[in-house]
Amino acid sequence: MIPDSDNRRAPSVPPVLATLAAWSWRLIVVGVVVYFFAQIVVILRFVALPVAIALLLTALLFPLTDGLRRVGLNSMAATWLTMLTAFAVLGITGWIVGVRANEEFPRLVEQIQTTARDVQDWLIHGPLELRESQLADIVAELTRQLNEQRAAITGTLVTGAAVAVEVLAGLVLVLFVTFFLLKDGERIWSWFLKAFGSAKPRVDRAGRAAWRTLSQYVQGTVIVAAVHGVIMGIVLAGMGVPLWAPLAVLIFLASFIPIVGIFFAGGLATLVTLGAKGPIYALVFVGILVVEQQLENHVLQPLIVGRAVKFHPLAIILVLAVGGVLAGITGAAVAVPIAAVLYRALPELFREQAALPPPPGAGPGEGPPEPPRRPPGDETGEDGGERPAAGRPRGTAGETAPPHGDSHEDSAGEPEGAEDVSRPRSR
Repeated sequence: MIPDSDNRRAPSVPPVLATLAAWSWRLIVVGVVVYFFAQIVVILRFVALPVAIALLLTALLFPLTDGLRRVGLNSMAATWLTMLTAFAVLGITGWIVGVRANEEFPRLVEQIQTTARDVQDWLIHGPLELRESQLADIVAELTRQLNEQRAAITGTLVTGAAVAVEVLAGLVLVLFVTFFLLKDGERIWSWFLKAFGSAKPRVDRAGRAAWRTLSQYVQGTVIVAAVHGVIMGIVLAGMGVPLWAPLAVLIFLASFIPIVGIFFAGGLATLVTLGAKGPIYALVFVGILVVEQQLENHVLQPLIVGRAVKFHPLAIILVLAVGGVLAGITGAAVAVPIAAVLYRALPELFREQAALPPPPGAGPGEGPPEPPRRPPGDETGEDGGERPAAGRPRGTAGETAPPHGDSHEDSAGEPEGAEDVSRPRSR
């Protein structure tokens, strides 16, 4: 006896477990691919990092190049003018910072020495009532620690010299890659798409969405960082803090690392303010820094950068943590734009292309037009003769049926002279 199909045994693996297993092995494969890709990037970091920085600079400078092309300049002239403008801005900024640092650094040393004497006097005659011998012991301990770490410091300086050479080589590569991306970016992208065959439209949509997101993020971050650096520079200059220009530039650069960077730059500026002007000015600066940071997070960031990223602060912190663990400060600096690009590009990569719109004049539910029908009078039979039209009595073509009372019928009851069109004609 054959068992009924409805009474078959249920599968031994529950459907939920089978689904989880299917997703698990796919995630494992994706994780392995990402791991090996990360290892390749680490090995080629002296190439990958300059290329990443060049992409960020290209996203920042491309609007200027595109505007110069629109006014009539060719690609070469527009690119050179853009690069020279960027060099001019960097040169003027560096000159201002260098001049201010050269003028104010001696005054900063004097103010720090004065503040140190005030702190020493407070520790001796203040509520702690420390003795001078105790302070001397603390200073001697710090000196001993520095002497013990002298070898490590010397090795760090030697390593720093090698890193400086690598930085210079990477800087040259950044300039070359940025130049050619500004000049031939569209041609490079078209050549790159040829490798994807039938998937070219998907990759093109994903790449353009990623580029729009990266451009909005970089341009918005530069605007927010500039506002932050200018405000803090004005505050430091108003307080009379030495080295206010270098500190403002440092705050501007640190703003490219969301949330984390401002704590380090702000902390350094607070220490300089504390050493130069005392604790009251330092507390005032910290208060202004906190208020300005809140305005930046809740006003400037949502209005300027939020449209491109739209990440929750917790997500940003986690992304920064992952980037910092994988690649240090560099990873933390590029982690958020990479996450934003992937967040925008992946949906476009897997999205199906929209259907073509219907032709003009066709309704949403109308199908293709039907073929024209033959007129009733043009229908032909199998023998090539004409068939009688609907409602016309059988007879010869063009013959009308006689009246009912005058008809002469034969033995079969058919009208006289009528032909049977169902049989072939006799010849």
